[in-house]
Amino acid sequence: MTSIDADNLRKIIEEVWEDHTLLRNLETQAAINEVVDRLDRGELRTAEPDGEGGWRVNDWVKKAVILYFPTRELRQTNAGEMEYYDKMDLKRNYRELGVRVVPPAVARYGAYIARGVVMMPSYINIGAYVDEGTMVDTWATVGSCAQIGKDVHLSGGVGIGGVLEPVQAAPVIVEDGAFIGSRCIIVEGVRIGAAAVIGAGTTITASTKIIDVTGETPVEYKGYVPPRSVVIPGMRNKSYPAGEYGIPCALIIGRRKESTDLKTSLNEALREFDVPV
Repeated sequence: MTSIDADNLRKIIEEVWEDHTLLRNLETQAAINEVVDRLDRGELRTAEPDGEGGWRVNDWVKKAVILYFPTRELRQTNAGEMEYYDKMDLKRNYRELGVRVVPPAVARYGAYIARGVVMMPSYINIGAYVDEGTMVDTWATVGSCAQIGKDVHLSGGVGIGGVLEPVQAAPVIVEDGAFIGSRCIIVEGVRIGAAAVIGAGTTITASTKIIDVTGETPVEYKGYVPPRSVVIPGMRNKSYPAGEYGIPCALIIGRRKESTDLKTSLNEALREFDVPV
């Protein structure tokens, strides 16, 4: 099964997706296992750059992840005195992978974690892709199928949302060199452009208005933060029958300078815009 090409794997996954009785077939189970194994090695991705500045969702790969669960049995595992009861294996062999993992950080099998990644006590779910040199700081979570680029910093308590269904839905994407501040929440397929800086406590969902206030006229985005943007939490007024109230938004208040790309000078860049880290 390890020699089967991606086109044939995709054909098998699409067939079993339409007819779940095929899950009883050992060859089908082997194909599903092969997809998850290739995800674990970074040879397949649930979403990937399309070569034209955008991203393409590989929905058949997400289908394989969903189909993987019913082929697994619940079982007990132990780490010292800590006990777990789950269907999924944990990722292993970090030394060989060149990944630093600080107890009690956890990643599930089927998540790709590249060489040079540092995992403080944190969690990375199946189908996620975390590229080289990224820091996943304490109590940060990377949800299923999320795509994290090179040299990203996910600060303490960051929540990167996951998505398996609907299978055509885009995952959260954080592109190369972005800095996500403490306790930020990024969910529902939001895309954070390369080298963007998201100030502490910012929540961005698919419906959050992201407003560029650096010019004379505000420019609005949804679901996308342009590269090198410096973003902070904001409020905007909205009228309701009971009166006018402030609702959350995100404000683009500047652009990150190339001179601040080094992490050693990033805090200085944030202070320049009065952004909390």
